[in-house]
Amino acid sequence: MHPPRTAVVLLSGGLDSATAAAIARAEGFALAALTVRYGQRHQEEINAARRVASSLNAFAHQIIDVDLAAFGGSALTDRSVAVPKDRSLGENGAAGDVPATYVPARNTVLCALALAWAEALSARDLYLGVNVLDASGYPDCRPEFVSAFETLANVATRAGISGERIHVHAPLITWTKAEIIRRGVALGLDYSLTLSCYDPAPKGGACGRCDACTLRKKGFAEAGVADPTRYG
Repeated sequence: MHPPRTAVVLLSGGLDSATAAAIARAEGFALAALTVRYGQRHQEEINAARRVASSLNAFAHQIIDVDLAAFGGSALTDRSVAVPKDRSLGENGAAGDVPATYVPARNTVLCALALAWAEALSARDLYLGVNVLDASGYPDCRPEFVSAFETLANVATRAGISGERIHVHAPLITWTKAEIIRRGVALGLDYSLTLSCYDPAPKGGACGRCDACTLRKKGFAEAGVADPTRYG
């Protein structure tokens, strides 16, 4: 059995998805956390997702495998492609810049998996940690993507065609990293459990130089919150 008000939350183990999960819980949902091992170049974020799911009392946490690395096309799934580092904030997320760390169709695939589990649980709510203002130029982190996927969910499922509307929540979509962090702190979220790095050091610490680390550092600085991240 599962709780009557359930939300499926895509949980990568990063700062944004953890905050989205904390918001879902604060809004009264029991959490079913979904983490996807999609062939990314490291497993540290999977460990972080386990920590976050436990800290937020998720009643279920599925970790499933979908090998997007078989297709390549991204620095996150292909070790022959370098992760961009030491980019300026101006370069990071510049207009029209889709970086090498973009994984083709990743959020579409992950959202489809979350939708499938939601239907199996009779859940009608999905939570995503996507964000457009401090994103790195990913096309599948935009409001247009979220809106289009919600439309798809309501025409492609038994629930949708039966009139039980499915809602795709992206509460962070227009927030800065600083706003996200302040909200998470207000909800009691422990950001030391999270990892946002694209290319962690051998001992699991964040590199401090990739786009994700740069944006994370900027967010904590602007929020006036001590950065609990372990670097190096």
